[in-house]
This record gives sequence, C-alpha cells and structure tokens, in this order.
Amino acid sequence: MIILERVLSDSAGSIACVRFRGIHHVGLAVADLDEAIATYERLFGARVEYRDALAEQGVEAAALLVGEGRVELLEPTGDDTPIGRFLARRGPGMHHVALETDDVEAAVRELSEVGAQLIDEAPRRGLYGLEVAFVHPDAVHGVLTEVVSVG
Repeated sequence: MIILERVLSDSAGSIACVRFRGIHHVGLAVADLDEAIATYERLFGARVEYRDALAEQGVEAAALLVGEGRVELLEPTGDDTPIGRFLARRGPGMHHVALETDDVEAAVRELSEVGAQLIDEAPRRGLYGLEVAFVHPDAVHGVLTEVVSVG
C-alpha cells in the first residue's frame, strides 16, 4: 500500500506530519441506489461490500468493490439533505474523494492548523461505523474531500 506523506510546518516552526495511505473510495451521488448497484455489478463486476442508511446524514449508502478499488454510492433519503441538494444542483456524479489515514482526529487538527477550511471540526460516524471528517471543497481546489480512518 502506498503511504502518502505531507510535511506541514506551522508559524511556530514546528513540523507536523499528516500521513495518508491512499484513496479509500470515491463517493458518487445517485438518484436510485438499487439501480446504480445493478449497473456497477453488470458493467464492472462490482460486488457490494457494505450497505447502510446513515439517518443523521440523510443518505443510504453502499460501498462496492471494483477490483482492488472502492466506490461509495450515495442516495439521498430526501430532497433537503446534502446529497439531495447536490443532485438537484448538479445531477448524479462524483460527490467526493476519501483519503485514508490512521487517525482522523489528528489529521483534522493538523489540517486546521495549516489553515484548511473544514466542514467537520471533529470526526463523525460514516459508513461501516468508521470515523470521518470532511474538508471544504474551497480548501482543495473545488473537490469535497473526506478523511477516513479504518483503524
């Protein structure tokens, strides 16, 4: 597994290290989860790894393995949810990219220290019950970025 390391330095001159293992998944907004799952299974030989509803985020999600990679399909549970609003504005497609790290809390703290605009100041529960936090798209050249910990 590739380890990505970014050395960051703060105004006091101390060095902090945010380590990311790589891309955990790419999140895709879809209007119909069952239909999207069937499409990925048929076209790409994907298999469902995990499926769950995250009521607090207003989404039903499924993680699909495609070869050694993973996509996360996200269907809104209502129009006035983050994914519902995303679909209304942009239609189906790429919603976010998730980077894997050992410690979401430490990564969020260090990202904040170097001035990254965060959506989540502290980790919250994501799919699989994993810890996740989101970095605002304005901080990452227009790409909503999720930081996720599997450990």
